[in-house]
Amino acid sequence: MDIALGKAKKTRRAYGFDEIALVPSIITINPDDTEITATIGGKKLALPIIASAMDGVISPQTAILMSKLGGLGVLNLQGVWSRYDEADKILEKISSISKEEYVPLMQKLYLEPIKKELIIKRVKEIKAAGATAVVSSIPQEAIELGPIARDAGVDIFVVQSTVLSTKHKSSSSEPLDLKKFCEMMRVPVLVGNCVTYEVALTLMGTGVAGILVGIGPGAACTSRGVLGVGLPMATAIADCAGARDAYFKENNVYVPIIADGGMAVGGDICKAIACGADAVMIGSPIARAAEAPGRGFHWGMATPSPTLPRGSRIKVGTIGSLKEILLGPAKYDDGSMNLAGALRTSMGTLGAANLKEMQQVDVVIAPSLLTEGKVYQKAQQLGMYK
Repeated sequence: MDIALGKAKKTRRAYGFDEIALVPSIITINPDDTEITATIGGKKLALPIIASAMDGVISPQTAILMSKLGGLGVLNLQGVWSRYDEADKILEKISSISKEEYVPLMQKLYLEPIKKELIIKRVKEIKAAGATAVVSSIPQEAIELGPIARDAGVDIFVVQSTVLSTKHKSSSSEPLDLKKFCEMMRVPVLVGNCVTYEVALTLMGTGVAGILVGIGPGAACTSRGVLGVGLPMATAIADCAGARDAYFKENNVYVPIIADGGMAVGGDICKAIACGADAVMIGSPIARAAEAPGRGFHWGMATPSPTLPRGSRIKVGTIGSLKEILLGPAKYDDGSMNLAGALRTSMGTLGAANLKEMQQVDVVIAPSLLTEGKVYQKAQQLGMYK
C-alpha cells in the first residue's frame, strides 16, 4: 500500500528482522526430524549457510572447513589472498593497528595488484582438500578473473557488488553481460546484490544459478550511511522470493535466493528463511570463530576503496570454534552459537519439516518482539542484550 511521504513522493513501509515474528501453527515437529539441506549452484549443502567473501571471514583454510562442516565459504578475489603470498602477515597487520590508522593502511595494502598465480594457488588448495571451491569477484574484473578461476577448477563463481543490475550505464567502461558471462564460465554463477522484485526477476533471466539479496545490512557495512541506499532485509527477501516464484512458474527454472547480511544470531537466520530465502550468507558470526583469519575483527569489502571507503573494522571477538558456531554445542545464551540447532528448533516449533515449509510459516509485524518482557536482560546486558 502506497503512503504519502509528502506532496511530491509516494512511498511504502518496509520491515527488518527486528520488526517481525514467526508464528507457530497447530503442528510441532521433533527438531531432529527437520531437514535443513539446501541446493546452491548444483551442490547439496547439509547447512543452508554460506560464509561471506570477506578477508576477515574466509581464508582458504576456513573455506575448506566451512565445506567440510556442510556449508560454503567464498574467497574474495579482490582480497589479500590473491594479492599476497604470505597473506597471514597482512591480516596480522590489519588486526594490530589503531582505528585512526586503519583506513589509510587498508587503501595502501589493497593497491597491491591481484596475481593470477595466487588465484590458481588458492583454488587448487581448496580443491586438494576435497572441499567445494567458491570465489567472488566484482563485476568490473569478472571477465578477467572468472576464466582463471574456472580453469583452476572452481566449483561456483560469485559476481558481487554493492548493487548489481543488468542495465549498467557508463561512459568509461562496458558493462558485464551476465548472460554471456554465465555461458562462458560453464560453472554455476551466483550474482548480487539486489533488493527488489524487478531487478531479481531480470537477473534470473540471464541464466544465473542464484541471487544474493541485501544492500547495506552487514555488521561492518556503512553503505546505508554513506550512500543512503538499502532496503530492510525482511521486505527485500520477500520481494525477491516473489520474483523467484514467478520466474519458476513461468520458466520451470528455480533460482535460489540467498539472504546476504544483517543476520547476527540464529533467530535472524530463521526469519530470513521464513521470509523466503533458500539459504543465507553471513559474515560477522563466522568472523567470531577461532579459525577466522580476521583475528577477532571483521571489515567490509568496500573498506579499501581509494576514494570512498564504505565499511568499518569492527571488533567481534572470538567466542569459539567454527564447528561450535555452526553446529554447537553453544556456550552462550544469546543465539550466537549452534546456528543449525537454532534453525532446527525454530522449524520444529513452527511445524516446518523442511526449508520450503519454513518459507510458508506465518509472519507477523511485531515491533515489540525484542523488548517485550526483557527489562532484566536489557538492564543486566544478558541474553539478547549482550
